[in-house]
Amino acid sequence: MFVDPEHASANGRKRPQRSRTSHREVADELRARIRSGELRPGERMPTQAKLADEFGVERGAVRQALRILQSEHLLTGVSKGAPAIVAALAQQAGPAAGPAAGPLPTMVGLTPRIAAAFAAPHVEIDALCLTSVSLTLAIGEPLRQIHAGRLKPAKIDVRVLLPSRDIDLAFPAPVDDASDGGLLHRRWLEMRNAQGQVLRDNLLALRTTHGIEVRVSFRALPFTPPVKLYLLNGAEALFAYYTLTRREREIGQEHLQLYDAEGTRSMLFPFAQGAGLRDTTFVEQSHLWFNALWETISSELLLTP
Repeated sequence: MFVDPEHASANGRKRPQRSRTSHREVADELRARIRSGELRPGERMPTQAKLADEFGVERGAVRQALRILQSEHLLTGVSKGAPAIVAALAQQAGPAAGPAAGPLPTMVGLTPRIAAAFAAPHVEIDALCLTSVSLTLAIGEPLRQIHAGRLKPAKIDVRVLLPSRDIDLAFPAPVDDASDGGLLHRRWLEMRNAQGQVLRDNLLALRTTHGIEVRVSFRALPFTPPVKLYLLNGAEALFAYYTLTRREREIGQEHLQLYDAEGTRSMLFPFAQGAGLRDTTFVEQSHLWFNALWETISSELLLTP
């Protein structure tokens, strides 16, 4: 999960500087756009230069991502020349994206479900996570559809629970207690705040541009969440575990060994109300759990340094 702030743009604007977004994360987001129908079979992809600007990466990382999608038969014609083309059977080749589907990586499974949730007149999204990077990226799709005139919700309510700045995070954390955990914590805090600000600002802008009633609220948790949870319109729950790995990262001038989790690649398990007793109970209990955290031990969260 720990990287430098990604400066992700959920509304298609260029990011102001390069990030440490990996080519696999780029592939995950483009795959989600193809399977959601945003990029249609036979359509040309944006140029590699445009994709590099959008994701804040070098062209080589974009080319690697496109080659991954070509190997999955989602793209054709990947080269240094003309833009690649979405394969004719791309959407049929992928797994179902609906709530009845099996688990998918977060950036594959979350985007189409968020987009579907925005088709409702009153959109309600609750999220519990380590940072809001996955949610910020996923909401980019319905924002694009709103600006294109394909979606027009009347009201949007978003609540996000994130770890407090005042706690010692369980992860990301240095393996060696003697390492500089303070620098790591500051980098995580920068990312938490930056992603939250992008999410909030892009949603609140809909008040002015489209006259949509929007409320975005954040509260701070006194613990590091071992899981992530997204609740959509009271009808769906998407759940994933943060699976920790040991890795080396360059933080400032130091190379740190740390325990971390890649949240954008965590496997997301979908549950839908009305899809059986187990699913319905899970959705209901997840709402009770989230509301209890929101109303009891969480505290005010300010997206400031």
